Amino acid sequence: MSAPGVNPTDLPERETARAILIDPSDRLLLICYEAARDVDPARPGKRDFWYTPGGGREPGETPQQTCLRELAEETGLTGLTLGPVVAHRACPQTLFSRKRFVRETYFLVRAPHDRIDTSRLQETEGDPVLDVRWWTPTALAVPGLVIDPAGIPALFRDILAGHVPASPRDLAAAL
Repeated sequence: MSAPGVNPTDLPERETARAILIDPSDRLLLICYEAARDVDPARPGKRDFWYTPGGGREPGETPQQTCLRELAEETGLTGLTLGPVVAHRACPQTLFSRKRFVRETYFLVRAPHDRIDTSRLQETEGDPVLDVRWWTPTALAVPGLVIDPAGIPALFRDILAGHVPASPRDLAAAL
């Protein structure tokens, strides 16, 4: 999500790898953060938003290595097998305290179970983590829920319906 008046060319770039992490009960894992600014102009003061697990690439890492490292840090899940790249996004990310132009790669990942360990999550994040939750497709339709990027619920529903994108979906168009 981009803030009004932010020039993307003025922002430092960040390559990230994120996961569409689905458990055996076909639920999607999302992390709720407190944004550095309002997330909805129609609701002043609303600052909570949900985001997929993942994070920034470190020097020398491939996107696959980044995704696996971030999942281990944020969820405690290790030994995972990454599925295909199902989406990408390149846009200003201004919800976090450190504003950046992000280039995100989204991998499909199936978790072997729903047990996660978030004990290291806050120490690896620069912004307040408010909650971590597994979501059903129906629960994601709750009015007022802010998910970034906005195209995540539709992508999740398509994957569950057996329609894994043949080429990565552009989630920047869903803003």
